Amino acid sequence: MRWITSIVSCLVCLSVGVAAENRPPNIVIILADDLGFSDLGCYGGEISTPVLDDLAKNGLRFSQFYNTARCWPTRAALLTGYYAQSVRRDAVPGVKSGGQGLRPKWAPLVSELLQKANYRTYHSGKWHVDGKPIECGFNSSYQLEDHDRHLNPQRHLLNSKPLPPITTIGEYTSSHGIASYAIDQLKDHARNYSENPFFSFVAFTAPHFPLHAPEADIQLYEKRYAEGWDQLRFARWNRMKSFPFHLNQLPEIERDLGPPYSFPKAFDALGPNEVNRPVAWNSLTASQQQFQARKMAIHAAMVTGMDRAIGRIMKQIRDMNQFDSTLVIFLSDNGASGEMMIRGDGHAQSERMGSEKTFLCLGPGGSSLSNTPFRRHKTWVHEGGISTPCIMSWPGHIKDVNSWRTTPAHVIDIVPTILEFASVSAPKEWKGVSVPNKPGMSLTQSFQRETKSQSRSLWWQHEQNRAYRQGDWKIVASGKERPWELYDLSVDRGEVTNLADRYPERVNKLAAEWEQLRQQWIRYATDRNE
Repeated sequence: MRWITSIVSCLVCLSVGVAAENRPPNIVIILADDLGFSDLGCYGGEISTPVLDDLAKNGLRFSQFYNTARCWPTRAALLTGYYAQSVRRDAVPGVKSGGQGLRPKWAPLVSELLQKANYRTYHSGKWHVDGKPIECGFNSSYQLEDHDRHLNPQRHLLNSKPLPPITTIGEYTSSHGIASYAIDQLKDHARNYSENPFFSFVAFTAPHFPLHAPEADIQLYEKRYAEGWDQLRFARWNRMKSFPFHLNQLPEIERDLGPPYSFPKAFDALGPNEVNRPVAWNSLTASQQQFQARKMAIHAAMVTGMDRAIGRIMKQIRDMNQFDSTLVIFLSDNGASGEMMIRGDGHAQSERMGSEKTFLCLGPGGSSLSNTPFRRHKTWVHEGGISTPCIMSWPGHIKDVNSWRTTPAHVIDIVPTILEFASVSAPKEWKGVSVPNKPGMSLTQSFQRETKSQSRSLWWQHEQNRAYRQGDWKIVASGKERPWELYDLSVDRGEVTNLADRYPERVNKLAAEWEQLRQQWIRYATDRNE
């Protein structure tokens, strides 16, 4: 009888294994807010991020992954698979667009496509997409709408219904809350929907300003940033030299480049220790250095807190015995921010920096460190504004774990990748309207080998900043009146040597293609039937 029992047990295990193998993967997208390219330990940073480092060690890191330089355009591109202008979520002339734009009928979110394919779909965190999450294909949504408070958020919703303000000051962070709701959704999934695969979109608001973090976390870094952004930037660069980033030299910090938007009155409240330029560290007074080091320490604490929260989510997935069946994708919505302003509850100089009564921004000095080894910040489409760390993990489905992929990729590629792994076809028609082909490409082959796409074209425009990459060549311009710059990214991703004067014909060719694509995205946004 024992041998019969053993055979039956083997058959049961075999059938479960076949079922698991044939079932599409669970999918988790984790999006950070204003995280710099090299802030993570696994991307050369000094910040402790053991959970994400472990995902990278057992997965893939992408060295040339791009976003759109701003939060809401990136979220639109990430969830639809289209450039944000195509779906009216960045500026388009002649139509309501940008942060208040409404997507055309033909542009569903990936959650809607997966929901129709038997996935249970969950959202937790920042939204910043048009419509309500539960009307956009999510079965459950925790929506954090208060972007001015990390320790005591006032405006948040569960399935579109308002929740009471958070009052547990000192015990709560936005990252902890976002993770807790994501975990609750997964627990409910395990209890009631375990036969369905799940899609979880977890959108942290950290480390976006204001700089808020528990004092215990800040103390982990209290002395770490006393060296200042200049020395720490070189330290990151030295750790990154073995990574495939294609830099022949580290670009100089642009000392005169301040925040993208001017709020001069904010400096009266911020006090004399604040600076709005990434000046040489040794030019600051001792009190200014202490102030700036503390800000960078708070930023680091927020990143570590987010990493800890991600660890709690990963533990829940493991407790469900689903980790090996789950594709995890981590990235940031834009580069670190050089913005400086005061919102929310204002800023009290006398209060502890990082507490709920302060409102501080990282600023262009700390942002220059976070975006190492690239130039510029959020809103610009130079590499510092659009380059994101990107980690993908799926146990058993990556041929060479702990490796890099250098193929240029973009947030528009996430939807095609997810749909292919989930065996879901992109619709040709949605709500009675024909759907244009997606501009992105699936990255599924990257899980088996390094792929090369020498002719890959990628396009950007935000706040009159514009760029276009074809293969290794990139043109980029800041502002409507600024001329195109040209860089060979095969050796100069730091965008140090402008080759526009040397190759004017190449500039003109790429500029014409950029304009042709801009017109195409405008047609998508304006000419198609609602």
